[in-house]
Amino acid sequence: MLLKNLINARKNCNLDFEVNNVCRDSKTAKHGDVYFCFSKNLKDAFERCKEAQSNGAVAVVSEFHLPLEHSIRVKNSRESFSVACKNFYENACDYMKIIGVTGTNGKTTTSHIIAEILSRSGKKVGVIGTNGVTFNGQHFDCPLTTPDADFLHKTFKDMKDSGVEYVVMEVSAHAIEQKRIEGIKFDIGVLTNITQDHLDYFKTFDKYVETKLSFFSKKYIKKAVLCADDNNAMKLIGNCEVPFVTYGIFAPSDSFAVDVFCDMNGSRFYANICDSVMDIKTNLIGQYNVYNSLAGLTVCKRLGLSDEELSSGLNFMLPVEGRFNVTNIDGKFVVIDFAHSPDSLMNVLKTARNLTDKKVFIVFGCGGNRDKDKRHKMGEVAERFADFVCLTDDNPRNERSQDIIADIESGMKKPHFVEPNREEAIKKMISMASLGDIVIIAGKGAEKFQEINNNKIAYNDFDVVSKIFKECNLAKNRGI
Repeated sequence: MLLKNLINARKNCNLDFEVNNVCRDSKTAKHGDVYFCFSKNLKDAFERCKEAQSNGAVAVVSEFHLPLEHSIRVKNSRESFSVACKNFYENACDYMKIIGVTGTNGKTTTSHIIAEILSRSGKKVGVIGTNGVTFNGQHFDCPLTTPDADFLHKTFKDMKDSGVEYVVMEVSAHAIEQKRIEGIKFDIGVLTNITQDHLDYFKTFDKYVETKLSFFSKKYIKKAVLCADDNNAMKLIGNCEVPFVTYGIFAPSDSFAVDVFCDMNGSRFYANICDSVMDIKTNLIGQYNVYNSLAGLTVCKRLGLSDEELSSGLNFMLPVEGRFNVTNIDGKFVVIDFAHSPDSLMNVLKTARNLTDKKVFIVFGCGGNRDKDKRHKMGEVAERFADFVCLTDDNPRNERSQDIIADIESGMKKPHFVEPNREEAIKKMISMASLGDIVIIAGKGAEKFQEINNNKIAYNDFDVVSKIFKECNLAKNRGI
């Protein structure tokens, strides 16, 4: 493909030559590639571009004038890279309806609800997000919640070629700020909520909020679905550039739920979705999943699905992996959930409190090299809503486990347990629990690894719980 068909640059640039691929890593650049350098430092950009050319790149793109052959300067190299990837993969996203879901919590579940309703109505659907990429019976891992543009647009191309009509994808704040979604026009954008997370990257909560809200512009989306019960989402009222509808439980909304009842088997409520009333019975547990359900139903209503398609699609939906998944181990309810922010942890614990009059246990940790300010807040939330707390590892990365745990403990005043080995921590809490108690294992959800000192070590909460479940049944069969 000719380089001039991939990027826009100054008129005096020679772009009339063939390139074989687009790349963003100077070390892996190959013969015929065009390399995009994201560095904001002149010296670093020069060294990276020089390395890419020595590895075979026929052109380099950066934000600087560099004394290199076929060096092209652009205003924003990340944005140019995203647009180039879109063009290289034949603008595949333009041929499908794209639904983007953003928010601190609820992105994965809301995305899967939308995809499930669409699929059950006969649509061919692809999903991109935290739990991976799924389409046409295929499933594979996704490097990031919202992947970089090269991975993303190749995935769009593969989806289009396989006949996918709708793509439901999670849109992270990092992806918005880093221009990974440039060039994509979303048919509908959803905002679930905005609470504290990722301040290690955004530095201030205001910047994080601003980034999330910037997604709701004509540049990115055609229509919006907003949570009326979230104060930060409601900052868009009067400022949203596109038509929107709202959903909620407490604030006046276009879509809302009444007569909500939740137990360990799921949730039941009546939903009024933009004046269409339906009886909902879903195995998704907890009030926050009622919110996610309302969001999903509202999106699909806006896409033109019938009321029957909406209710049947949600009522028969399977649980989302890593989101309040319940296992009954000899009368003890063990819950695995991805909750890893103060707000999401509180939602899960409050849900558990409302589901039992027995004890609530929790096992959790915090990720290393990430937002440190939320650690003490999560400690406060845990001891406020749980009867027993065990602090453990959750992707310590390059930090010392004991330092992360100490940060969590700085927000705690009550006695608690510490067991850095996550498997042992889970065993300890389950062994302490009694009939009817709920043991929450929070933070990792469906993740299949622990990140420790730059290594990803195989680990999965589901595998640990399954092992305990089997051992318990084996002991019962032996009469122990």
